[in-house]
Amino acid sequence: MYSRPMRIGVVTEVAADERRVALVPESAARLIAAKADVAIQKGAGETAFFPDSTYRDVGAAVLGTQRQVLTTADLILTVRPPSSTEVALIRKGSLLVGMLQPLNQPELLEQLAKRGISAFSLERLPRISRAQDMDVLSSMSTVSGYHAVLLAATRLPRFFPLLMTAAGTVTPARVLVLGAGVAGLQAIATARRLGGVVRAFDVRPQVREQIESLGAQFVEVGEPVEGAEGQGGYAGEVSAASQKREQEALAREVAEADVVITTALVPGRRAPLLVTMAAVAKMRPGSVVVDLAAEAGGNCELTQPGKEIEKDGVWILGPLDLPSRMAYHASQLYSRNVTRFALALIKEGQLQPDFDDEVVSATCVTHDGKVLVSKS
Repeated sequence: MYSRPMRIGVVTEVAADERRVALVPESAARLIAAKADVAIQKGAGETAFFPDSTYRDVGAAVLGTQRQVLTTADLILTVRPPSSTEVALIRKGSLLVGMLQPLNQPELLEQLAKRGISAFSLERLPRISRAQDMDVLSSMSTVSGYHAVLLAATRLPRFFPLLMTAAGTVTPARVLVLGAGVAGLQAIATARRLGGVVRAFDVRPQVREQIESLGAQFVEVGEPVEGAEGQGGYAGEVSAASQKREQEALAREVAEADVVITTALVPGRRAPLLVTMAAVAKMRPGSVVVDLAAEAGGNCELTQPGKEIEKDGVWILGPLDLPSRMAYHASQLYSRNVTRFALALIKEGQLQPDFDDEVVSATCVTHDGKVLVSKS
C-alpha cells in the first residue's frame, strides 16, 4: 500500500487543560517492532512527563511541528477529537483513532468524511472479551473513580478513617457511591482504602456482589426495575416513575453521607438525575458531592460542568478532566489500549483494517467519504 514504511503520528493535544498523550514511549516501541515508523510532535508528551528524549531512545522520530506529523502520517493516534485545523492537515486516505465523541461531533465527522479519512472512535468498542485490552473507557474510568475520592477527601473538613487519639475517637467518613460501573467500583475501593464507611447503589441489582466484595454495603431502593441493564452490560434508561422512586429513596442516603460520588451514565443519553436539589439541602454543612457524570448533564441537579460550587455549606464538584490530572498513568493506560487497537489494523507492517472484524466495524465512524454514525 505504501512505498515507504507506514508512519504512525501523534501530535500535542490541543483541547484546553488536556495533559495526556496518546502514545507513550513503551507503546511506541511496540509499534516500531511491528515495522511502523513512529513520529511524535516535539513536546507532545511533556505534560504527561514523557520528554522527547524518551521517545528518541526507543527509535521514534521527534518532529518540530504539528504540520510535519499530520501531513506525513498514515495513522494518527489522538486522545481528544482533533480540531478542524488539524483535520485540514491530515492526508486523504489516512486513518484516525481516538476518543472522538461521535454523537457530539457531527461537524467533525462531516469534515473527516469529506477529507476521505477513515476514523475510529474507541468509545464504540464492543463489550466482548477480545476487546477488553482496548477498552479506553474502562481505563479512564479507573483513573476518574480513584481521583474523585481523593478530590473529595481534600475538600471534606474531616478525616476519612476511624482514628483513636488521646483527644478521643474520630468517627470515619460516610461515603455514598452512586453507580457501580468501573468508575464507581474504583471509587468504592479507594474510599475503603482511605478508611471510609461506604454504601453504594446501582440500578442493576446484579452488581451487588461486586459492591459487597469491595467491602461496601449495597443500597436497596425497592424492587428491580425493567430495563435496568442496557446493551453491553451498561446501565439502561429507566422510566420517569422509577427514577422518581429512586430519587426519593436515595435522598435519605444522601442526607446521611459526608461524601457522595456519582458515576451513573447511560450511553448516548443524558445522565440520570439521582441527587435532587432537595436532597442536597438535607446534607450536613461541609459535605461534598463529586459528580463524574457532569459532562453528560450530571447526576446531581446542582452540578455545573467544570465548576466547583458551594450551596448552603455543601460543595458540589463537576470535574471534566480527572484523567488529565493524572496524566502520567492515564496516558500509559490509554496508550496501551490504543496500541492494541492499532496493532489490530496492521498486517505485515501495513495498514489493512478488516471491516468484517466486529472490533473494527463497530468503532468506524467515517469511511470511504461517508459518515457511519448518527445521533438518532
